[in-house]
Amino acid sequence: MGFVSVLLEIIGFGVGIPFGLIIGYFIFIYKEPQDVKLSCEPGDSDPSVPIIRPLRDLDSDSLLDLLDEMPLWVKTSDYDRAEWLNKFICDMWPYLDKAVCGMIRSTTEPIFAEYVGKFQIKSIDFETLSLGTLPPIAHGIKAHETNENELSLEPAIRWAGNPNIILVLKLSSLRITLQLTDLQISMVPRIVLKPLVPTFPCFANVVVSLMEKPHVDFGLKLLGGDIMAIPCLYQFIQQKTIRRQVASLYLWPQTLEMPILDSLVATVKKPVGLLHVKVVRAHKLLKKDILGASDPYVKLSLSGERLPAQKTSIKMKTLNPQWNEDFKLIVKDRRSQVLQLHVYDWEKVGMHDKLGMQVVPLRLLTPNVTKLLTLNLVKNRNPNDPHNKKYRGQIVVEITFNPFKEDNERFSAVLNEQVRKDSGSERATEDVHLPLSGAGLLLLVIQSAEHVEGKHHNNPYATVLFKGERKNTKVIKKTRYPCWNEEFEFMLEEAPVKEKIHIEVMSKRKSFGFSFKESLGHVDIDLVDVVHNDHINKKYNLIQSKHGVIHVELRWKVT
Repeated sequence: MGFVSVLLEIIGFGVGIPFGLIIGYFIFIYKEPQDVKLSCEPGDSDPSVPIIRPLRDLDSDSLLDLLDEMPLWVKTSDYDRAEWLNKFICDMWPYLDKAVCGMIRSTTEPIFAEYVGKFQIKSIDFETLSLGTLPPIAHGIKAHETNENELSLEPAIRWAGNPNIILVLKLSSLRITLQLTDLQISMVPRIVLKPLVPTFPCFANVVVSLMEKPHVDFGLKLLGGDIMAIPCLYQFIQQKTIRRQVASLYLWPQTLEMPILDSLVATVKKPVGLLHVKVVRAHKLLKKDILGASDPYVKLSLSGERLPAQKTSIKMKTLNPQWNEDFKLIVKDRRSQVLQLHVYDWEKVGMHDKLGMQVVPLRLLTPNVTKLLTLNLVKNRNPNDPHNKKYRGQIVVEITFNPFKEDNERFSAVLNEQVRKDSGSERATEDVHLPLSGAGLLLLVIQSAEHVEGKHHNNPYATVLFKGERKNTKVIKKTRYPCWNEEFEFMLEEAPVKEKIHIEVMSKRKSFGFSFKESLGHVDIDLVDVVHNDHINKKYNLIQSKHGVIHVELRWKVT
């Protein structure tokens, strides 16, 4: 009797498990939930398209369920209606569908090709690939006003699509189909067009980031059965895998940057470092004066710069001058710029004679490493010129390229210091105080002004006074809203923590050969905040102006 009961248990266990799996498979996978079934009337042309009913046909409970689906322009005034955008997307959707599907095919083909021939896989291909007939809908759009050189938009996107995507995997004797159905996406991306440039389409890059975790829901059928109906698999794939991966890649502050214009066309050259040059001496220079030796001096400049060249002192009556003079030059493109050294013979009357020249490509320099160079002087940069074979002497220079620290590097230094303090370390670090000492570059960009009005004329220009140095923008005639967008650079030996920069908006008019000037307002800006924050971009109210405002951007860069 015991043997029979054991045998029946084994048979029941062996039969019950397969039978239960089959029943569960059909119940959980092939049985479609009633709440997601699409209504299909006899007159419908496409049963995959849901029926849209007017609000008057819905009861109060149904209306309460729809409150979460109300567009954002109804809930808050920050968002504007985007019917124009929805109309545009709707008209373009058939073409966007084909274009996006073509990109998907071209992107996935090399990936699929890597697996063909492995694991007995004969082929992997899309049997059908379409995003469906229902386009995404923008439930509102918000534009951010910033002082930066960019345009920022936040559209609220929802897409309840009916895609028809079937992937076929052919094994040696088996054909496996995987189908994506009932795709639903809800997200609020931030789209930033930056920087704005004077070249069509007037922005260089599109930067996209998600302001909150997106909602993604879809069905996935394997061999005709919806595997997303399997308990726990839905949450694992959609909640823990997809949302987490998307958030880790694109959730703010993570971004996806897509270049639109070529970098050489769109890039605005910004300072990347300082070039320290020490002109040490020269040997056996050419004798240009008939009655005596030469009076040499050196001009230094970087290629591509409009700034006047810097000069050494003049050493009288010598062919072997000793200078030992230091200079600092601002580097904007280390890959293409070269240091130009020109040696001249000073003349009291007439043109100064050229003794020779030489160039040093900055790409050959190692950052933060001093290099001592002894250079043979030549007549020009043409290697085929026979005059360059003549010996013209040598010049000795010490060169060091110090790149500016990026903002994230300086932030990391401060953050690491704070972590060490929080951990109880008593060791005093100097990282936090690095920006407060040493040489650096102060960049001032005067963007524009608003509501500047003079009593007699409105031809505004801005004048900058800092450490006894005065610089002016161009004059824009007959306007109360001038836009200059001009940059000024000040090289400093110490951080300007106790300094102020004076900016005044003036108006100038010429009449009968005389120039009449009038002040439209001024502002004094403390630079200590710029040193601590590295970057300030804001609008300042002008003193002695009724409603005048000036837009200024300041940056402090250290090596």
